Amino acid sequence: MRDSGGLWFGWSGETSEEPPEKPKVFRTGKVTYGLIDLKTDDFEAYYGGFSNRTLWPLFHYRLDLASFEHHWYAAYRKVNQRFAEALLPLLRDGDIIWIHDYQLIPMATELRRLGVNARIGFFLHIPFPTPEIFLTLPWHRQLATDLATYDVVGFQTGTDLREFSLYIEHELNGTVQRDGTMRAVGRTFHAGTYPIGIDVDDVVSMSRSVEARKQAEKVRATLPGDRMLMIGVDRLDYTKGLIERLRAYEMLLKDYPSQRRQVVLMQISAPSREDVPEYLEIRQQVELMSGHLNGVYSESDWVPLRYINRSHSRRVLTGFFRMSRVGLVTPLRDGMNLVAEEYVAAQDPDDPGVLVLSRFAGCARILEGALIVNPYDVYHVADTLHAALSMPQAERKDRWERMMQSTRRNDINVWRDRFLADLRGDDDRSDNAS
Repeated sequence: MRDSGGLWFGWSGETSEEPPEKPKVFRTGKVTYGLIDLKTDDFEAYYGGFSNRTLWPLFHYRLDLASFEHHWYAAYRKVNQRFAEALLPLLRDGDIIWIHDYQLIPMATELRRLGVNARIGFFLHIPFPTPEIFLTLPWHRQLATDLATYDVVGFQTGTDLREFSLYIEHELNGTVQRDGTMRAVGRTFHAGTYPIGIDVDDVVSMSRSVEARKQAEKVRATLPGDRMLMIGVDRLDYTKGLIERLRAYEMLLKDYPSQRRQVVLMQISAPSREDVPEYLEIRQQVELMSGHLNGVYSESDWVPLRYINRSHSRRVLTGFFRMSRVGLVTPLRDGMNLVAEEYVAAQDPDDPGVLVLSRFAGCARILEGALIVNPYDVYHVADTLHAALSMPQAERKDRWERMMQSTRRNDINVWRDRFLADLRGDDDRSDNAS
């Protein structure tokens, strides 16, 4: 948008009891920004409620944590309607509209009701669940109809697209063609796979910056001798497999005594959604497990785990990535997980680290060369960590080179260009009545 111009529209980050009806509009360079405030009660039910206590756990296969409150769903529809009504006066003839993520699934429906005929695309940044899980949502048909109202619907992986296609065929009695054309509920639209990537050159540059090197040297100074660093960087979220990761690390120390005093795990978990009860619970569990692990295995001059519960800048994190022998990215379910790709891009080509990656992260289908694990199998993860720490330099370089090639082939520019090309063009995909 900085290059080509456009309108970025979204929530302002502010809530109040009586927010202004019209958005705040301002321009910076070629980009116009339209921001709206939300009512406090609406926001809590829409975002903290339906988005993050219904859709988020459901789409990440955590039915045990999903709540289905009807007033949350009503607020979700209401807020999406407010977004559409506030956006409408800012639209121009010839615009294309790109909507992002699960909080805004109904936006195309609301815009069509207001008479918008523009091409509208939607990209889901999180996984799409199996039909059996999606069916547990009382409003599954309404949200599926919302998705069918877009011209292009994008998913991270072929698995997500497959599950969506099965739902369209078996629950909506729709049809799915090999080129991604789908017909359901009186609509024809396109659905495809568009794996998101990173700005590779930007991450490489950050990892070599003065700040990154300075912060990395501070950490290296605390690792005497040939001690190796393993690193995990995640939001503090129950989908990230943090408890399972710590259990696997404990298993490594138990089953491979030779690794004791030789390795330190630095787990950085930034606070997330602290007003949601499930997130308070996972924080308590991680803190309890961290204390247990250090209490059992620490020695007077060695502490096996450094657990850090605060955010760091991306630049600093790339420095940590570059000096770490092993990167752990072991979510229980993830749409893509760009931390894995950032770890790869930040490595020293002459002495790269090893990526241990969950098979349930979307990027596992792209990063050939990673050591793929099932995060639920803590014994196998422990064995894999031992293999990663013991891997010869030649093998580490070979694996890194393959991962780096994949990361460059699927970078953020490729993702953007592929999606927008499909959204802009191909008239044979746009025979929808609006």
